[in-house]
Amino acid sequence: MSDAPSDRPFHALTAEAALRALDAPAGGLTSDEAARRLTRHGPNALPEPPRRGPLLRFLAQFRNVLIYVLLASAAVTAALQHWVDAGVILAVVLVNAAIGFIQEGRAEQAMEAIRVMLAPRAAVLRDGRRATLDAADLVPGDVVLVEAGDRIPADLRLLEARGLKVEEAILTGESVPVDKAVAPVPAEAALGDRASMLFSGTIVAAGTGRGVVAATAGNSQIGRIGALLSDVEALTTPLLRQMDLFARWLTLFILAVAAAVLAWGRLAGTMPFADLFMAVVGLSVAAIPEGLPAVLTITLAAGVQSMARRNAIVRRLPAIETLGAVSVICTDKTGTLTRNEMAVAALAADGRIYSVEASGYAPAGAVRWQEAEADPAEHAVLLDFARAAALCNDAGLHPGRDGWRIEGDPMEGALMALAGKITGEGRAPFPRWSRSDAIPFDVAHRYMAVLHHDHAGRAAIHVKGAPEAVLALCADQRAHDGGTRPLDAEGWRRTVEDLAAQGQRVIAVAMRATPPEHVVLDVADLQGTLTLIGLIGLVDPLRAAAAEAVAECRRAGIAVKMITGDHVATARAIAAQVGLERPDRTLTGAEIDAMDDAALAQAAQEADVFARTSPAHKLRLVSALQSRGLTVAMTGDGVNDAPALKRADAGVAMGLKGSAAARQAAEIVLADDDFASIVAAVREGRTAYDNIKKVIGWTLPTSAGEAITIVAALLAGLALPITAVQILWVNLVTAATLGLALAFEPTEPGTMRRPPRARDAPLLTRELLWHVALVSTLILAAVFGIYAWATGQGRAPALAQTLAMNALVVLEIFHLFFIRNIHGASLTWAAARGTPVVWACVAAVTAAQVAITYLPPLQSAFGTQAVPLTDGLLIIAVGIVFFALLEAEKRIRLALHGRRSVG
Repeated sequence: MSDAPSDRPFHALTAEAALRALDAPAGGLTSDEAARRLTRHGPNALPEPPRRGPLLRFLAQFRNVLIYVLLASAAVTAALQHWVDAGVILAVVLVNAAIGFIQEGRAEQAMEAIRVMLAPRAAVLRDGRRATLDAADLVPGDVVLVEAGDRIPADLRLLEARGLKVEEAILTGESVPVDKAVAPVPAEAALGDRASMLFSGTIVAAGTGRGVVAATAGNSQIGRIGALLSDVEALTTPLLRQMDLFARWLTLFILAVAAAVLAWGRLAGTMPFADLFMAVVGLSVAAIPEGLPAVLTITLAAGVQSMARRNAIVRRLPAIETLGAVSVICTDKTGTLTRNEMAVAALAADGRIYSVEASGYAPAGAVRWQEAEADPAEHAVLLDFARAAALCNDAGLHPGRDGWRIEGDPMEGALMALAGKITGEGRAPFPRWSRSDAIPFDVAHRYMAVLHHDHAGRAAIHVKGAPEAVLALCADQRAHDGGTRPLDAEGWRRTVEDLAAQGQRVIAVAMRATPPEHVVLDVADLQGTLTLIGLIGLVDPLRAAAAEAVAECRRAGIAVKMITGDHVATARAIAAQVGLERPDRTLTGAEIDAMDDAALAQAAQEADVFARTSPAHKLRLVSALQSRGLTVAMTGDGVNDAPALKRADAGVAMGLKGSAAARQAAEIVLADDDFASIVAAVREGRTAYDNIKKVIGWTLPTSAGEAITIVAALLAGLALPITAVQILWVNLVTAATLGLALAFEPTEPGTMRRPPRARDAPLLTRELLWHVALVSTLILAAVFGIYAWATGQGRAPALAQTLAMNALVVLEIFHLFFIRNIHGASLTWAAARGTPVVWACVAAVTAAQVAITYLPPLQSAFGTQAVPLTDGLLIIAVGIVFFALLEAEKRIRLALHGRRSVG
């Protein structure tokens, strides 16, 4: 069934022969037959790339310079027969590997979920009706409909093509879109010359077409050459590379310090070499933030999953960092700020305005004139409206359990519903008329034209499109009684303005009777020959959360700019409804074309509404705003939006109405096309960046505090307040728990009331370096203070060291609660309440410390003693003082920062 007769390739067959070879009707397969073929051929999906097994994934976690240092330390420690110390070091390595292993598994799950959410869809004919299916469900013999912006879901033999151009660079390397036609080509034609074929994975650049599936999955051209296309990139970011480089240099620095301390201790002779070496090993393990890269990646992966829950799918992880710095959002209107559920609200014809009940896509509702229901028998122009709306239309209307739904463009769905309201014929009015030819809508001419014939031998041309484009084609206009009269072009322009001022999208419809022998439609058939039927005003209600989302952007210091192809008055009306700051500040596409780059940069910053624009204008607007130092997020859905989406700092594609080309060019795909989801993504981006700063802000000071305690003791020739093995223990139980807890912190209050950060703001700021110095100094003072107090009170050295070790852990816990709020007060009920993850980690650390302090086997292994209750309370009191000092410093710093901001 899947082979052409005489082994001739499909591109060499006529369309009719290809259908016969595939045993496929031109009207599409039935659902039963498609199911049988799906069982026979399998899903239309390329095989999954081979994945590493769990063992290889686990072993890969050890390929890190930090881990090599730890493994070497463990080997030398074991050679010195310090088995407990060696065991703890190996435990640190294994815990870190386990964290990386779990993170990688979660990342793969997240990416797999994203691949499913981004699975391509295809419009097909099934059971004689248009339907939208997952591309994986396509089978040989399916008839597929394609239009500009679509990615071809399988190899197709063309049955119909109108102005069809396809980008085939992924297969042929040809950068210019190629023309496609139905006529067969020679069997020996090269891949790039097979004009009668559409190949899986290529993208429609212009026009429309219809083709029958000739090959799916591995039998397609892209499957044969093994060009596995990936929609989602690997989890890697410039931030992670920067932190990996930082960790390498930090490791070298720590090893140099450790070597110097070892040499100093050896020359000073303050302790036996074995003990000295173990102290230096403890110093190295404590100072090296071996878990930092894994925890940072977990933080970003958690941000990806949080955004996915908000219907924002991150395709490239650097977008998370960029989103936190967005200062301007350039958004579409239709479907993003509005619901993209068009409904006809008004009809204008021959001086009359008819109101239409807007009831979604249901083909039921009254058409009224002067508050009375208008009867089509008395208002003949209404049947002209209905005929033009139904015939000049590519959408399908279907009843469902949740109401009527459309297949195709929402505006055309609303027009089909209008035709049903006027005629009472439901979803399929005018069934006796069949389309003979068509001129698809194109931004160049801004109208669609169709030629139909009926069973009575009549033929007619119907046109719909932008009012100015259709008016230019008309010679006269339809009267409300069915006759005609001279065209009042100026009067129609005023009516367009009036309807647009009410926030309605206005299109014009026209028609012309033509001889029955006229079967080919050409642009010349339209020039100055049409009769204008009238204007149709459509409304698209705002999304419920759009106005609040815009208000939230304004509070966050993010400018929102609306870019639309609609009329200026329509754009202003919607801008005012949604709450843009300056809805009257508008620029049109013509005005943009007339400006040079410098003038546009100034005007683009001042205007909030851009009307009558084309996708080509978006690229100039993005560049203009970026030239002012702004970080720009741009939304887009069309194939022509791809350059602007790539140019933008954060390209956002529409997942529902967006083309495959737009989704490929964007960093983020909205699963619901809702503007509120963009704002939620910005919030999550700021949260993820804050959490990264928290992880670094907790890890570096605590690692430095642990290390500097040993360094100070060795350089001063003092007894260690905490033994090397105890330092290793602390590093083991805290780095794997407390640091990880910060990756899942919720959004801080006031996150969306802060101005955007500078995009090039470094993570290792002077403020962070000061915090590292302050915290590590306080830890040093507290640990030595506790140890000195205990020895001064006559406590045994082992008990003094146990107190100092527990004090270090308590300080790290209090530091965790402090660092959870970096932009506001930490001493709040919400901060104290924490999150389930935080309290689970604190409970785990506390349980571990109780075990090492009070369980005899661990006391023997780690040299600890049971801590009396009063001494334990003293340690907690020291932690409270430590927290209070840090909080006081933060309050002073925030107050000074606020004063400078006001000044």
